[in-house]
Amino acid sequence: MFKTIRNDIQSVLDRDPAARNAFEVMLCYSGLHAIWAHRLSNKLWRRGFKLLARWISQTTRGLTGIEIHPGATIGQNFFIDHGMGVVIGETAEVGENVTLYHGVTLGGTSLNKIKRHPTLEDNVVVGAGAKVLGAITIGANSRIGANAVVVRSTPPDSVVVGVPGQIVVREHAIHLPNEKVDLEHGNLPDTIGETLAILIAHVESLEKRVNGGTYGPALRAPEHGIWHAEDFAI
Repeated sequence: MFKTIRNDIQSVLDRDPAARNAFEVMLCYSGLHAIWAHRLSNKLWRRGFKLLARWISQTTRGLTGIEIHPGATIGQNFFIDHGMGVVIGETAEVGENVTLYHGVTLGGTSLNKIKRHPTLEDNVVVGAGAKVLGAITIGANSRIGANAVVVRSTPPDSVVVGVPGQIVVREHAIHLPNEKVDLEHGNLPDTIGETLAILIAHVESLEKRVNGGTYGPALRAPEHGIWHAEDFAI
């Protein structure tokens, strides 16, 4: 038990640069408090004390703003940063070294009493406000961008952005045995912008053919992520 507590505290120190020392983490991190309460409620749930387990879960929800159903399965070194508004459903399964930011939902999409919540494999990072819904699997070492809505399974080493979530696979990813969790969930591709840029290039090539080798009004790709109104003039 003490080893698990030490590992939980170390997970915070490793992944939050604002954490200064273990004592501060123990006193001030609501995500850590929610995880510890879940470990207790989960043991009670599995031993048949389900009402007591739910009461502990709901009490912890009121204190931390984090709702973890006692039936959820959560691996080691789990870290919830900030935490407010996180919801983890009954049949959710979370692997090791997983990181969730505030406002994340691991939700169900069925009324049947079956596996209806997602499975997150090891080293997954889920950005603020993201929703992962249904009995899907998020592959190991994947990153889900802020406010993405993910409704289908993803392979390992994926980046998921948008609504609904668009999957970009990080090819040839190599992971070292003691490699830290990739927390760069703000460094994400702009799949819509890239698609528009490809369409612009295609339109320009068609205009060149139609106009006998000369372009019509120029269309420009975004500069530093910014589109201009004249880019869409016809």
